[in-house]
Amino acid sequence: MTTLYSVPTSVGFDEAERARVISAYDVAGARAKGQLDDIVAFAAELCGAPIALLSLVEEEYQRFLSRSGTDLDQTPRSMSFCAHAMHHHDVMEVPDARIDPRFTDNALVTGAPYVRFYAGAPLVSSEGVPLGALCVLAPNAREGLTRFQRDGLTLLAKAAMGRLDDRRTAREQAVSEAEARRTLEASDLKFRTLADTMPQMVWSTLPDGFHDYFNARWYEFTGTPVGTTDGEGWNDMFHPEDQDRAWAVWRQSLETGEPYNIEYRLRHFDGTYRWVLGRALPVRSADGAILRWFGTCTDIHEQKLAYEEREVISQELSHRIKNIFAVIAGLITFSARGRPEFAGIATDLRHRINALGRAHDFVRPHSAQSRPHAEQDSLIGLLGDLFEPYQQLGSDRIAVHGDDVRIDDRSATPIALLFHELATNATKYGALSNADGAVSITLERGDTLVAMTWRETGGPAVVDPDDRAGFGSQLIEMSAVRQLGGTVVRDWRPTGLCVAITIPLSSFSR
Repeated sequence: MTTLYSVPTSVGFDEAERARVISAYDVAGARAKGQLDDIVAFAAELCGAPIALLSLVEEEYQRFLSRSGTDLDQTPRSMSFCAHAMHHHDVMEVPDARIDPRFTDNALVTGAPYVRFYAGAPLVSSEGVPLGALCVLAPNAREGLTRFQRDGLTLLAKAAMGRLDDRRTAREQAVSEAEARRTLEASDLKFRTLADTMPQMVWSTLPDGFHDYFNARWYEFTGTPVGTTDGEGWNDMFHPEDQDRAWAVWRQSLETGEPYNIEYRLRHFDGTYRWVLGRALPVRSADGAILRWFGTCTDIHEQKLAYEEREVISQELSHRIKNIFAVIAGLITFSARGRPEFAGIATDLRHRINALGRAHDFVRPHSAQSRPHAEQDSLIGLLGDLFEPYQQLGSDRIAVHGDDVRIDDRSATPIALLFHELATNATKYGALSNADGAVSITLERGDTLVAMTWRETGGPAVVDPDDRAGFGSQLIEMSAVRQLGGTVVRDWRPTGLCVAITIPLSSFSR
């Protein structure tokens, strides 16, 4: 039995902290639902006491969350036995309250229910804060509880505390979920407000692509009733010619998680179709799973029409420039007829003009029908066009190998003149002057430089010419060195001419 006047090591406890912890428990819910009644009733039967209480001691009052054998709901804290018991580490017992200095004048002792015997097991929160006690009362004095009864009362107090903790956890979770919902609703409201102020149409989908949100701009643009384009309903808004293409790109993004980016025609509220740019990105969780897709549709109809008009004008201008090359070549031929002594010069000049024409035709704006098979920014593609007149049916007299390099209209002209001159000289004096010779061109792209090697084989023996100041040589120097900032090194080998050309990578394209 506990000593009559045992005092715990720490009687005091910060009341503000106790009040904070008590407020975290769903005290009213536990009391209203009677979730502790069975524990209190069993405590009374276990200890053979007519009254049992489960008390929660607050700053001024103690409230009874459950009671057996009395109608009391609460008492002032000054009358509370449990206010003492909750600070003990084990069961506090009062054999006879009449002779205990703490309770001699207590109204519960001097009046109904005339408490003589008291035993209480403390209720302590997970933070170690004392909350109250599970206690039994009797109107007659006793020596104390048996060991079995004390242990049982302690276990019942822990069970009661467990139920209270469960309700606390549930309440905290409910509060947390409510707060999360409020935060989400506030975030959603901010998003919708922001989305509705944007000039673009904004939409979002679930991870599987189900469309569940469109902003006000979407409904203003399309004129559709709210909600009618949810799910797959927005498919009806595409131009019939764009539906399959748009959905194929969208399905590809859903399967791979790649950004969605496409131009298509969308039905306007006036019944016409306007070009829009559709884009979407996935929002991912920490483990990489897609949580949602957010996308926009931007009206680009005017820009699209203006671009198409510019393309038509550019194609027409380029076509006229091509015709000018042809006219100049024709004038050279016509002028040379009356001056036979200039026939050779005229032929070379006409071929150079034609080479420039082929370079221009390769990089100029094209329609879908006139566009060359090779990419228009490809060095290999340009060389293929330039060397086509020199090739023989069934074999390539001039073969190009190695790394492709991106070119533009600025570099196409000097490159065309450079390789035209090499091909013309090979036709007159080198490997292409007989039926057995061939030329191999190797392209090697480095980090900052491009090395191009022209190598002739199978032609007549060549020797280093005494005069290197001819117009063709000067044209090669002007193209490679002055215009492209490179170097040219010739090697007249017995097996054929080898020319090593080095040009900065930055000179090929802007």
